[in-house]
Amino acid sequence: MRGYYIAGNWKMHKTRAEAAELAKALVEQLRDGKHKYLVAPSFTLLETVGPLLKGSNIVLGAQNMAAEEQGAHTGETSVLQLKDLGVGTVILGHSERRHVYKEDDALINKKVRLALKQGLDVILCIGELLEEREAGNAEAVCETQTVKGLEGVSAEDLSRVTLAYEPVWAIGTGKTATPEDADAIHGSVRAVIRRLYGESAAQRIIIQYGGSVKPDNAAQLMAKENIDGALVGGAALKADSFVPIAKFA
Repeated sequence: MRGYYIAGNWKMHKTRAEAAELAKALVEQLRDGKHKYLVAPSFTLLETVGPLLKGSNIVLGAQNMAAEEQGAHTGETSVLQLKDLGVGTVILGHSERRHVYKEDDALINKKVRLALKQGLDVILCIGELLEEREAGNAEAVCETQTVKGLEGVSAEDLSRVTLAYEPVWAIGTGKTATPEDADAIHGSVRAVIRRLYGESAAQRIIIQYGGSVKPDNAAQLMAKENIDGALVGGAALKADSFVPIAKFA
């Protein structure tokens, strides 16, 4: 039986003081939460937020990482540095990394395999652009990103991978895929996992939805058969909006 997994991606927001205030509020207010939780602050905030999450039911996540363990890579952050800070999970392949910073499937796959090799869990993001959806290619795009993102990932390591479907046209725009549209893509992605790894893996893998998730649409989305949680952006920046999503009824 799959549980729900609610993750907050803070993106490039918050000072250390602001991050500490939010982390403390979430630890307090999610203490009795029944699901799995994660927050992913900016790299500069990990050392501040990590100790505040210790002993809580919230995992410390990172928003990205380099494709190499270490070396002459100015401006990058290594998986070893993330582990040193207590990071347990890394978000990879987010649409902003794909489309703004031009990361391709091969680079994202290299990062996925390195993260898993070093013992981190992975949230692998997939999702189509508006023009891809309008051309009827949404499922094909998500299938390609899933297959290429998981290339070389063993069935055993797949148990440490969560998928996050984020239609790019719905991120931060206020637009949301209808619960039915989102569930249809989630179902098709689960079918890809079934083909690659078998029925048991397909039933176990958690597939989050991301894209303008809010307190007033979270329960509707989570009610769908193939939606197992949320990767929350803007609404994750305040306890008042993230906690109702995390505790959806």
